[in-house]
Amino acid sequence: MARRRLGRGLDGLLPAAPPASERAQKNNAAIEDVHPGRMQPRGRMDAAALAELAASIREHGVLEPILVRKRPSGGFEIIAGERRWRAAQQAGLKDVPIFVHDLGDEAAFEAALVENLQREDLNPMETARAFQRLVDDYGYTQETIATKVGKERSTVANALRLLKLPKDVVDLIETGDLSEGHGRALLSAPNVSSMKKLARTAVSKGWSVREAERQSRRLARADGAAAAPKKEGKSTNVRDLENRLSRALGSSTKIHESGKERGQVRISYASFDELDRLIDKLT
Repeated sequence: MARRRLGRGLDGLLPAAPPASERAQKNNAAIEDVHPGRMQPRGRMDAAALAELAASIREHGVLEPILVRKRPSGGFEIIAGERRWRAAQQAGLKDVPIFVHDLGDEAAFEAALVENLQREDLNPMETARAFQRLVDDYGYTQETIATKVGKERSTVANALRLLKLPKDVVDLIETGDLSEGHGRALLSAPNVSSMKKLARTAVSKGWSVREAERQSRRLARADGAAAAPKKEGKSTNVRDLENRLSRALGSSTKIHESGKERGQVRISYASFDELDRLIDKLT
């Protein structure tokens, strides 16, 4: 059976809605009977934005029901809508509207992920971790994730690459000081220390993504040049011959070896008069 496609919305993911009579029996729950979900991909909630939502809910109520599933121990576990539930608590509501659906862990996590993606509620690192969880826990490929969330495979791949960043840089992306594009650009830096230093500079100087990428590549090139094996210097015998020839001719002389017992002797001169003098000495 083909997998359901999250990118088309929660309607394509969830079972058909129950009859109106059944919905009426389930459309509200005491706020203390609703509990945060284990499948929530979001890690942070902005306090100021939550307070604004609480003020709106205090005025208008919770306009969109919270998607939940029943808990074995009683009450309900939130699948999608935890932010609305927390704001309702702040607003002093005693109950909240809910939709109850019988979903397993995989489907519940998919629903939570797509709900946040569609609302653009996840920061880039939360999205990356959610994609990685689909890989680790459910064996999804990047192609499968892309199909299910309605994005290009390259978008999924780029999101997962952010997980290679050091924690200091991840924190700056999660707080919004750096963008996802900055994070990807910093991955070109040669090592973790360089990534951290460039990230701090990017924030303090307000670098664009392009500038962060340029600086990262510059450091990578410099690091590569430093790591490249150095050519062996001239032997003591060759340097001695160069000195002897220079003294004998009265002009700078260099020997360039091009193979076993083969090479070139290069004599420098500063004027035609000096060249005439050298020719006289050599003939």
